Amino acid sequence: MKIVMKAVSAAGLLALAACGGGADDKAADNIEAMTENRADALEEQADATSNGQVEDALEDRAENVRDMGEDAADRADDKDDARVENQVANAM
Repeated sequence: MKIVMKAVSAAGLLALAACGGGADDKAADNIEAMTENRADALEEQADATSNGQVEDALEDRAENVRDMGEDAADRADDKDDARVENQVANAM
């Protein structure tokens, strides 16, 4: 009976490991949403300025924020680490 219980436990752990959990997936979604909102706000500021250099700088910053968000979301998902969300929030 102990062998059967160990086998069932091992199978359960393998199944759980295969799905990767849900906290990191939620964190990745939150990171993407957070950085997308920030990038949109930067683009709105760019549209509101009459200075071409400032507009270009804000648009570049928006693109960098989007790229950083995608990279961080991938990192959170790949490493199964939901703490990346807090790191991104603190960096913004």
